[in-house]
Amino acid sequence: MSDLPSCPKCNGEYSYQDREMLVCPECGHEWSATQAQEEADGLSVRDANGNLLQDGDSISVIKDLKIKGSSAVVKVGTKVKNIRLIEGDHDIDCKIDGIGAMKLKSEFVKKL
Repeated sequence: MSDLPSCPKCNGEYSYQDREMLVCPECGHEWSATQAQEEADGLSVRDANGNLLQDGDSISVIKDLKIKGSSAVVKVGTKVKNIRLIEGDHDIDCKIDGIGAMKLKSEFVKKL
């Protein structure tokens, strides 16, 4: 069989390569071959702009984030230093000044 990875969206096994991209004929999802290699190597977390994040990076919040169970809000432009990457839906573990420890989704941050 093929040595190409399965589709990350539907787990379809019939993916094929089209130039720099991998394509799933079952669901139509396209992803880059380099991204597939990074995910095979280990935890790969990207910010809202597609930049690869690593432990210890500094990030900035790109959207007001309401904190569940509280009236506090993490404002746009809040800078967070020394992040830690973890598995799961909220893949960034950090400490925000004035709020404390919390977990963020990488889709709402950008790398500084």
